[in-house]
Amino acid sequence: MVSPLSLAAPAGPTRPSLATVAELFKPITWFPPMWAFACGVVASGQPLLERWWVALVGVLLAGPLVCATSQAVNDWFDRHVDAINEPHRPIPSGRMPGRTGLYVALVWTLLSLAVASLLGAWGFGAAVVGLVLAWMYSAPPARLKRNGWLGNAACGICYESMPWFTGAALMTGTLPDWRIVLVALLYGLGAHGIMTLNDFKSVDGDRVSGIRSLPVQLGVDGAARAACWTMLLPQFVVVGALLAWGHPLHALAVGALVVVQARMMLRFVQDPRARALWYSGFGVPVYVSGMMVTAFALRALVQA
Repeated sequence: MVSPLSLAAPAGPTRPSLATVAELFKPITWFPPMWAFACGVVASGQPLLERWWVALVGVLLAGPLVCATSQAVNDWFDRHVDAINEPHRPIPSGRMPGRTGLYVALVWTLLSLAVASLLGAWGFGAAVVGLVLAWMYSAPPARLKRNGWLGNAACGICYESMPWFTGAALMTGTLPDWRIVLVALLYGLGAHGIMTLNDFKSVDGDRVSGIRSLPVQLGVDGAARAACWTMLLPQFVVVGALLAWGHPLHALAVGALVVVQARMMLRFVQDPRARALWYSGFGVPVYVSGMMVTAFALRALVQA
């Protein structure tokens, strides 16, 4: 049996361009963890000016380092799937030859750990967890992405829950308030549905490759409905929690954003494969706006 690490990519140039390396890292995917980290910083209740460098390094770690690493790892181990779904990607197209994609992923993993060590135990520990999940998501034998439920859960933790928790922990220097932890987990759970949006474009290749994404398991229509409810239900809990914690205006704002998402979802479910990218571009920003509204509510709570 041939090891996945030994499979060669298509022949091409001997050295990838910087633009190709940047494409491998998919910068457009960096925003969610960077935003979630910022939410944690805000929710911590700590003055930003006193620990601005922690916030800056943390944002860079969440996006251009750990998230970029996860993208490189995924592209390497998905190169055979991308040859069907996205043949223009750097590795299957041959623009990143041989094992270069794997080497980039390994180097960026080490660089992420080196930068994380500057942030102390909380920052280093969070980076280790995030990187382990990134490799487990894509690499055999774990390859969590083979099951849409497990893979998307890992992504939700890495993209939303872990950065939010880490931002608050680094600013306070201790375990964050339990309400911050709860909200971080809820928005990470909702991100499970957001991750499903990325699977609609890959249904054909996933089915051939044995990847049981939710569109493969539930069908396109069933996965679309599951994604919508997975995004909505945690936000309902957030609205209820904000009301219980005495912040009705913040709850009203988040509730209004949920209504906007629900209306957009009605259009999305009519043609999920054609409109998944549209919803990612317009519906997801509404979701993350609610995250920041909630972060300011938490800031007021922990400062009280």
